[in-house]
Amino acid sequence: MRNVIIMGSGCAGLTAAVYAARANLNPLVIRGTEAGGQLTLTTAVENYPGFPEGVQGPELVERMKAQAEVFGADFLEGSITCVDLSQRPFVLEVGNKRMETRTLIIASGASARLLGIASERALLGKGVSTCATCDGYFFRKKSVVVVGGGDTAMEDALFLTRFATEVSVIHRRDRLRASKIMQERAQKNAKIKFIWDTVVEDILDPTKGLVEGVELRNVKTKMATRKACDGVFVGIGHRPNTDVLNGQIKVDENGYIITHEGSRTSIPGVFAAGDVQDHVYRQAVTAAGSGCMAAIDAERLLEAEE
Repeated sequence: MRNVIIMGSGCAGLTAAVYAARANLNPLVIRGTEAGGQLTLTTAVENYPGFPEGVQGPELVERMKAQAEVFGADFLEGSITCVDLSQRPFVLEVGNKRMETRTLIIASGASARLLGIASERALLGKGVSTCATCDGYFFRKKSVVVVGGGDTAMEDALFLTRFATEVSVIHRRDRLRASKIMQERAQKNAKIKFIWDTVVEDILDPTKGLVEGVELRNVKTKMATRKACDGVFVGIGHRPNTDVLNGQIKVDENGYIITHEGSRTSIPGVFAAGDVQDHVYRQAVTAAGSGCMAAIDAERLLEAEE
């Protein structure tokens, strides 16, 4: 029987682990298939407080993990295959291991939707990004493309105009899916150009370890073209990692866990932190803050029940 089990090992989960461990709750962190979360896909992180020279994303994750271990947090490799939230203690399964816990912190994050081409994965953190607010600064006076036609893509494109000399939005249709106000803002910005009815078929050049351009194809004419650029931002949204919960907890229309009064969810004793419940900010520092909240909320619930 555990006092606290934490699903996920990104900034939210690891911060929750630090706070829960320091409260002598001996938390167990189940790391998941993408251990470390979105930060492991990022190279330089320059906006996390306390690192004036910046820090590598994977290094930041490892330092957080080490800090949690110092205070007594336990870690389990693997992914949760089954969760039963119908009654307390909650029951979780990882492979053939069955665990019970008095409280559960869900910090399983959200996965960026990707284009699904091999070069995209190879160049993540090397010119390909899924977070304009995280990486836009590195593209000062450079040319970038944004893939997508919804609000995420328009927000990314507008943000990138602060740094890039040119922002090209590539969309597979001949009109945007974004809200009207976001469309108007993007279309009025002189730095933003639109390439309609077009998909990205490849990103160049993985063999050089950097982005030099994209290979495009018009979906109507089938004509192939190549566009030079220094960065590719994939802005087709995120998917919260809640599949294993099988609808046992309240989520919004996009699948993000709904929280209230801090990190509390629709199930007493279950708390949520980080990108699995935050589709607005999606930053390492906000994820860490919500992980702190979840651990404190869990600690106070357990104290009240003693």
